[in-house]
Amino acid sequence: MNGNSHLLASDGDGFVLDPEDRRTIEQERDHYEQPQAACIEALKIVQRRHGWVPDGAIVAIAEALGIGPAEVEGVATFYSLVFRQPVGRHVILVCDSSSCFLTGYDALREALSSRLGIGFGQTTSDGRFTLLPVCCLGACDSGPVLMIDDDTYGPVAVEDVADLLESYP
Repeated sequence: MNGNSHLLASDGDGFVLDPEDRRTIEQERDHYEQPQAACIEALKIVQRRHGWVPDGAIVAIAEALGIGPAEVEGVATFYSLVFRQPVGRHVILVCDSSSCFLTGYDALREALSSRLGIGFGQTTSDGRFTLLPVCCLGACDSGPVLMIDDDTYGPVAVEDVADLLESYP
């Protein structure tokens, strides 16, 4: 742990790492021999608070971990569930794996797009939902599958889409 751990991490973009988040990130870092090992958890900590990981957070996380910003950026851009731009209050991940494709993925994707008025990679105008594809949700026996926030649903019938979306205000 460096001697400046009490300072707030801030970069030129004005991003300031929340003091509680910084402490948690430093505790994570201290569990590992190599600070890079805590990078994913640090990104998740920032994303939980902000809903996404802004550019300024990359520098702040790097400073808190004692590694270079390029290392943090590499991890952030590799993992599809680290959001590098703002997303809606609820993120819908639609599994497009072979299993889901064979069990109704196209109809589910179309029902969601039609109901929400958006396509993949877009957010509804009210900021409520962001719709994203994902290569696998690990529920191949329940296709087609989707995840809203941390909740997994499957098999999802087209008729279920409206009620399912309404349960997420």
